[in-house]
Amino acid sequence: MSSGVAPAKEPDATGPKAVELVLVKEQNGVQFASSTLINPTQTPVETQERETWSKKVDFLLSVVGFAVDLANVWRFPYLCYKNGGGAFLVPYLLFMAIAGVPLFYMELALGQFTREGAAGVWKICPLLKGVGFTVILISLYVGFFYNVIIAWALHYFFSSFAAELPWVHCNNTWNSPDCVDARSAGPGSGPGPNRTLHTTPATEYFERGVLHLHESRGIDDLGPPRWQLTSCLVLVIILLYFSLWKGVKTSGKVVWITATMPYAVLFALLLRGLTLPGAVDGIRAYLSVDFHRLCESSVWIDAATQVCFSLGVGFGVLIAFSSYNKFTNNCYRDAVITTSVNSLTSFSSGFVVFSFLGYMAQKHSVPIGDVAKDGPGLIFIIYPEALATLPLSSAWAVVFFIMLLTLGIDSAMGGMESVITGLTDEFQLLHRHRELFTLSIVLATFFLSLFCVTNGGIYVFTLLDHFAAGTSILFGVLIEAIGVAWFYGVRQFSDDIQQMTGRRPSLYWRLCWKFVSPCFLLFVVVVSVVTFRPPHYGAYAFPKWANALGWAIASSSMCMVPVYAAYKLCSLPGSLREKLAYAITPEQERELVDSGEVRQFRLRHWLLV
Repeated sequence: MSSGVAPAKEPDATGPKAVELVLVKEQNGVQFASSTLINPTQTPVETQERETWSKKVDFLLSVVGFAVDLANVWRFPYLCYKNGGGAFLVPYLLFMAIAGVPLFYMELALGQFTREGAAGVWKICPLLKGVGFTVILISLYVGFFYNVIIAWALHYFFSSFAAELPWVHCNNTWNSPDCVDARSAGPGSGPGPNRTLHTTPATEYFERGVLHLHESRGIDDLGPPRWQLTSCLVLVIILLYFSLWKGVKTSGKVVWITATMPYAVLFALLLRGLTLPGAVDGIRAYLSVDFHRLCESSVWIDAATQVCFSLGVGFGVLIAFSSYNKFTNNCYRDAVITTSVNSLTSFSSGFVVFSFLGYMAQKHSVPIGDVAKDGPGLIFIIYPEALATLPLSSAWAVVFFIMLLTLGIDSAMGGMESVITGLTDEFQLLHRHRELFTLSIVLATFFLSLFCVTNGGIYVFTLLDHFAAGTSILFGVLIEAIGVAWFYGVRQFSDDIQQMTGRRPSLYWRLCWKFVSPCFLLFVVVVSVVTFRPPHYGAYAFPKWANALGWAIASSSMCMVPVYAAYKLCSLPGSLREKLAYAITPEQERELVDSGEVRQFRLRHWLLV
């Protein structure tokens, strides 16, 4: 018997009744009270009011905009270069096919069928509802530091309108005696081992001019928030609020700019980068194939973690976005399109990045490995330094930081939407006051982000970046995959997808959901714990209490799973067996539990694929 969670809105059940009500109104004025065409108890009020995307392309752009973020520009190209160039694509594409795309597809289908946020979808298995709160909390934590990256980009954007870029010379008030002007220095004075005792103007502008890192001794000496960065952060928060306050009706329009602009800028930068001396050497280094590197476990580990984080699964964003789709939307096609766009963007951005890195390496007469960096250093030090050497450098800098702003904004919007949708769907009081709740969320994010714009804010940023969405997000996706594929059941989940799209998922997808993806996630979780290294920023090592705080942040989200499971079991009536039966049975199958028919208690349920 197939009796899954009933969709929140079934077209064949509610559509005709709504039409009949209109006809009655037209024929009888307002005298429809005695009509029996509609039974209000069969269609929840919140279901009738749930909005949908104005256009299908709004949804696709929102998903692409969230998944394609700053890490696509700074993370994937560096990993590809570090791990054997083109050879890195072998494990990356393999893991993408067996885990990345199936998990992406699973989240889109789950949100679309239940039409709920990250917490509400767990009506399919109430015992695991805590994983919904886990991913909501992680998305909130990420917002605390991710918005700061956008604020940095906004600071650079405003600074780029100067006649001469402020990171060109060493004659500024923030420069130290160790600063060496790359234009006046000879070959070998740029990035790399030859400048051990010297720093570049671009490095000092970021660390001293923007962050004021030299005024802090460490994470225990933060100092006050810098007014320049605070002002930029305020602008980011205002933009986020007015993009989200009306739901997908407003955010779906914003992404028309934020999701498409980066591609125009990347294309322009690629054309410019290919004309630079040394660009071919940079691209050759990016694509050089070393299949011997595939024998190293670190290459496979890097590929696995990159797949997990690059697609954005586990943040609740994909569930939230797809919950606003029409019930009959083809979520399978959406998953294939958006994951393909994400991977192609990551790969193609490497040509842009390494054309400029090859140029910088030739300019300073150093190997490309000395200028290739991972993380914020690439987009806030190396790239600005390269742009400063070009004709019309200010114009190119403006264009580049517009790209960073748009890449960051739509990803930040996705994270906030995950929190807002997840909680408003769960608590109707918040749903009725969405605009005020959205304001409270962005304000809370702003005030906690202030710690990241102090003199020592980069240390807080590094700590959050390391712990907020590392092992915890992998753990959340693992429990999510187990909950859907094993407790709810792959067969039932496939029936749900067939009900929506008219097409049942093939055996390939069912095997991935049931076995391959959970095993893959378990592997990545174990590896992330075994290979854990304490965070550091440059030569600064964090004190023990800071690492303990980081693990407390990570644990605070992960503990939601066992805490809520314990609460659920304690709050349900009956014997332990009855409690467990109600806790692992979808809410729409409660009558089967009352009659003693619990499919999860049968071996056949666990063996079906």
